[in-house]
Amino acid sequence: MKSIFSFVLFALAMFSDINPLLGQWVQTNGPYSGQVSCVAMSANGAGGMNLFAGTRGDGVFLSTNSGASPVYGGSWTPVNFGLLNKDVLSLAVGSNGAEAIDVFAGTTGNGVFVSSDNGASWTQVNSGLRNLSVLCLAVSPNGAGGSNLFAGTNGLTGVFISTDNGTSWTPADAGLPNAIVQCLAVNPNGTGGTKLFAGVYGEGVFLSTNNGTSWTPVNSGLTNMDVRALAVIPDGTGGTTLFAGTYGEGVFLSTDNGASWTEVNSGLTRYVYCLVVYGTNLFAGTYNGVFLSTDDGTSWAQVSTDLANTHVQSFVVNPEGIGGPNLFAGTISGGVYRSTNSGASWIQVNSGLMSTLIWCLAVGPNGGDGTNLFAGTNGRGVFVSGDNGAIWTEVSSGLASMDVLSLAVSSSSLYAGTRGNGVWRRPLSEMITSVGTSSADVPMQFSLSQNYPNPFNPRTSFRLRVPSLELVSIDVFDVLGRKVATLLSEVRRPGVYTVTWDAAGLPNAVYFCRMHAGEFIAVRKVVLLN
Repeated sequence: MKSIFSFVLFALAMFSDINPLLGQWVQTNGPYSGQVSCVAMSANGAGGMNLFAGTRGDGVFLSTNSGASPVYGGSWTPVNFGLLNKDVLSLAVGSNGAEAIDVFAGTTGNGVFVSSDNGASWTQVNSGLRNLSVLCLAVSPNGAGGSNLFAGTNGLTGVFISTDNGTSWTPADAGLPNAIVQCLAVNPNGTGGTKLFAGVYGEGVFLSTNNGTSWTPVNSGLTNMDVRALAVIPDGTGGTTLFAGTYGEGVFLSTDNGASWTEVNSGLTRYVYCLVVYGTNLFAGTYNGVFLSTDDGTSWAQVSTDLANTHVQSFVVNPEGIGGPNLFAGTISGGVYRSTNSGASWIQVNSGLMSTLIWCLAVGPNGGDGTNLFAGTNGRGVFVSGDNGAIWTEVSSGLASMDVLSLAVSSSSLYAGTRGNGVWRRPLSEMITSVGTSSADVPMQFSLSQNYPNPFNPRTSFRLRVPSLELVSIDVFDVLGRKVATLLSEVRRPGVYTVTWDAAGLPNAVYFCRMHAGEFIAVRKVVLLN
């Protein structure tokens, strides 16, 4: 903030003597790229300033000027050593904590780079996963009680694998073409191994039997290579019935792990976006609504005659829905629809959903005996519903990109694949949903209960009451007033909620939990005893 303030003062001083009626723009001598996308300025330590320019295709340029009457931009020098991508869209300058300056460059396809020497050299800072659009996610057991997480990306980098819940990523795309990975499907073999299938734009289906170390194309009989969806019916021993949904030629079936394919489209439209298997039912979300097959795709019947928006982009089954399994269809412009009778009729369920373009849907445990339904949206992040879509609540706090293209659920976390910002993880325990407050029991006032247990180690819970739609924040501070955690910072609908704090890694101490909603503020004293 100090550096920004200094820059503003500098800018005001620099231009305060110029008559705005006589002012004009003068082209500086460089940089030689015709399209400059961003600029940034920092003190150069010699009494002057450094001016950085990011360009489309020629990287970063530096102009250094000092003295009593500096001419800013008088001369430029390219500073691109280590900058792997010269299509620079953004620049930022900040202190690195040692009275030195870090310059950050955001690129189109290689994420973020940092320079601590005024651009003389650059280092990529992406923890293994390039800052690309993640179109699909898949989770599989690793045979040791944990999980492997796979991410399919939109670009030249194919598939990534993470064995530590997304903390670090490794490319897993040997044998994959440089193309867009549109879908992933996992088939555990029952002995800790996994068959992993990838649908690649224009290249068909690929199979990996070693967690992405190598891939083999499996396309015999597949006449359309634009594979948008994959679905697996495993038999628990590595055998499988595999379905591929294509854009233009409907659904294909393989009973030999993709070695051969047969078209299964009787009664089905040709443009398929998503496939879901539940029991013996196979559902296809298409450009013309939802279709159902009960005979492995041999025949199809449309089950969406009253679906107002027929462009179904995502589909999921909640096995613990109202009166049994419920179907949910996410559409391009109509939000979410629910069916409680296997698709015979549908109702729109969008209360609280702030975006009606739904890219993805997922179902996960709610910490009790029920389930939560998650929706990834265009422009508004992730929403959760604990009542089969009746009411939705936004759970996007901390999410850098609000375009969520894919969701995956593990036993403890929800993963979100975003457009341009990679994969994000959030514990399922943080997905707060109302406890089912009826209209007659809506709280009369805001409140924050004392945590339980207290003292605690290392997890404790708070209950809060919200009487009206309001932005609610819950933060934790130490005795010196330093913020150590943010538990909630989202708009809440009227209801009663529970939020859990996991203080693992923090020292034994007294902390203070503060709830802030509108003009309401409440503070609770809590004690951590490891």
